[in-house]
Amino acid sequence: MSVTGSTLPKTFLLLGSGELGKEFAIAAKRLGNQVIAVDRYANAPAMQVADEAEVISMLDGDALESIVTKHRPDFIVPEIEAIRTEKLAEFEARGITVIPTAAATHYTMNRDRIRDLAAGELGVRTARYGYAAALAELQAVAAEIGFPNVVKPVMSSSGKGQSVVRSPEELTTAWQYATEQGRGDQAKVIVEEFIHFELEITLLTIRQWAGPTLFCPPIGHRQERGDYQESWQPAPIAPELLKQAQSIAQRVTEALGGAGIFGVEFFITPDAAIFSELSPRPHDTGMVTLISQNLNEFELHLRAILGLPIPEITVYEPAASAAILANRQSDPAESVVYDGLAEALMEPGTDVRLFGKPSTRQYRRMGVALARADSIDQARAKANRVARSVQVNLTGL
Repeated sequence: MSVTGSTLPKTFLLLGSGELGKEFAIAAKRLGNQVIAVDRYANAPAMQVADEAEVISMLDGDALESIVTKHRPDFIVPEIEAIRTEKLAEFEARGITVIPTAAATHYTMNRDRIRDLAAGELGVRTARYGYAAALAELQAVAAEIGFPNVVKPVMSSSGKGQSVVRSPEELTTAWQYATEQGRGDQAKVIVEEFIHFELEITLLTIRQWAGPTLFCPPIGHRQERGDYQESWQPAPIAPELLKQAQSIAQRVTEALGGAGIFGVEFFITPDAAIFSELSPRPHDTGMVTLISQNLNEFELHLRAILGLPIPEITVYEPAASAAILANRQSDPAESVVYDGLAEALMEPGTDVRLFGKPSTRQYRRMGVALARADSIDQARAKANRVARSVQVNLTGL
């Protein structure tokens, strides 16, 4: 399908309304489009800037059918993994464009399918891996792969449910964490060989309906508890390894098809770019592009979806982002407030995005600090200073 030259406005049904969806909705609204934001809870971040909102379980096929019939969108744009992807194929058959495609969404909502595509069908180098649907299976697969290894739910987001397992004694805890934190309605995990990497990167890869595949400069990132804590751009990577990563990203995204931005993650070792994961949408580590690039990842996603030109992608100067985290769980009687913003915003070359999430839990990402500087080290230091200046507090209603 090609939508190049299509007239605006269009109607977007956004499935998932977190911080990434919010920034996409802002980009879409800047070009006059209509956005319907959908999530499982009310007042999610993207709902605060969208034209309309719907609260449903996106694993409920009948509920999805109801809102698609009601709003008749031109595009369905998934932002999360917990979606009844079989329904997306039905919508696509009825002429609604699913981004990037219904089949691609089905593949990438599950780590087992995308890993089998990359390693099994395309022959892309990945960490050695196996699957388990019960604790006993996990113990057997982990013993075969060896320790340390990494255990993840096959369906999750932002690293939730992920553990590094260093001994057989830790497997029960890893199994419980993965199955509790995984999304969807299946208890299944992937067990991966632990890669001793020098750098972990996200290569934002833009597929167009008509035109070449484009790449943003690579983004380095650091995780804790399986979740992104900070990212920086451009990541220092040898030209031959960047070329290798771009080739792999192009092969995998071409196999998936469609249009839009893909967050393709790699482990960078001294001699190889090793495929890790892929998200068929803007990536949390790519929030650094809100300050680093002429077109941020959300604007690039929108332009690719609409078939609009992307004449250049330019990084202004070294930049970084750092997550602003909650430190405890809120209860229903508490509301979220932020302190320290005046101090945070005093430093030149910095900015803050607060997501507007209505509740907290420990380590929940509530905002992001952004910074530009003369070097990556300086930008990271500035972003982390700004993030530490912002306090996420709770107050009784």
